[in-house]
Amino acid sequence: MNNDSSTTQLPMSTQTYEREWIAEMQSSYGLESGVELRVFDELSEVQKAVDDNLGNDRLRITRPMLSVVIPVFNERESVIKIVEAVKRLPVSKQIVIVDDGSTDGTQEALLSIPQDGCVELFFHCVNQGKGAALQTGFRLTEGNIVIIQDADLEYDPQDIMKVIQPIIDGRATVVYGSRYLNSESENSSWIHRFGNASLTGLSNWVTGQKLTDMETCYKAFRRDVLQNIRIEQPRFGFEPEITAKISRLGIQIPEVPISYRARSWSEGKKIGLKDLWNAIYCIFRYR
Repeated sequence: MNNDSSTTQLPMSTQTYEREWIAEMQSSYGLESGVELRVFDELSEVQKAVDDNLGNDRLRITRPMLSVVIPVFNERESVIKIVEAVKRLPVSKQIVIVDDGSTDGTQEALLSIPQDGCVELFFHCVNQGKGAALQTGFRLTEGNIVIIQDADLEYDPQDIMKVIQPIIDGRATVVYGSRYLNSESENSSWIHRFGNASLTGLSNWVTGQKLTDMETCYKAFRRDVLQNIRIEQPRFGFEPEITAKISRLGIQIPEVPISYRARSWSEGKKIGLKDLWNAIYCIFRYR
């Protein structure tokens, strides 16, 4: 991300949001549930909103240790369980949820979450992709450490503390959680395992890393490191892009084992063949 908020903008496809849609959502749900809905045309507006917080009663006296960014798209059946599990983590936290244009009732489910001060909701009115949702979420983080949590049930939030521990201890600035260092993980089909192994190996060859799971969801960063990286990819190309850009900063990425329960396409898995080709492109594009 570029720290020059006066020039940095969201990708063209995510610049324009339907303010009438947000007004309708606020009228239908926000006033009743106490949820504040915010929409931004540019990342500069996001930064201004964050800066303005310093002058109102929402000022955080103590910065949370952890910001958990949850990109969501059509995960009505699982998102509440994930949020509740993240809330139970024994650490001061900020939970930033970015709904990326869900159409299955996920938005209504999110608006039913009790507002206890640590959950912040943001909505894209049209689907743009995981990378676009993360761009919004990263810009709004306040914690010293930032980690990504998918909204499905493949990754167990109980592993988050294990992933961020090397950063807390000062032994690392970036940590990945690997599904393939844990022999008890319920890994995905051989096609997905082969694809992930191929992409990880290619990424390692280009970046000099020694990863076993470049495509993992669990990527944790010290926030000051993340602020020096500008994300461009709107979809799953985010994974090789962020890995390459971290590598260009001279940072070696350690891994810790995590649990994993794979789901099938019929259960809602969204990554496809075109994402494989785009990942290969991104590995070389950002080396």
